[in-house]
Amino acid sequence: MRCQRLKKQKEISALHRSGKRVYAATLTVIYLPSDRLEMAVCVGKKYGKSVERNRIKRLLRAAFSRYAPLMSPCSILLIPRVSDTYSFSAFCGDIGKILAKEKLIETIA
Repeated sequence: MRCQRLKKQKEISALHRSGKRVYAATLTVIYLPSDRLEMAVCVGKKYGKSVERNRIKRLLRAAFSRYAPLMSPCSILLIPRVSDTYSFSAFCGDIGKILAKEKLIETIA
């Protein structure tokens, strides 16, 4: 299943208001069931300068893309926790655990 990006502020705000929150060590995931798979990443200025924020977004999108083909349709918002270091493997592990725990994927690849 191909993942589309949530881009409109109205859709992201609605998801943030009424979605179900799940917490992990490196990030918070907010999701709602939907008719298609949609994803957004929220990284504000408290995470650092633009270079650091863009790196975090790239890492989150890459980690999420590993699980996207296995997922059921839903809208997902990924919010990282403020930290000194961010790693692809930590994001992958936490996203996989959250998706499996919430029954949004069948198996972990």
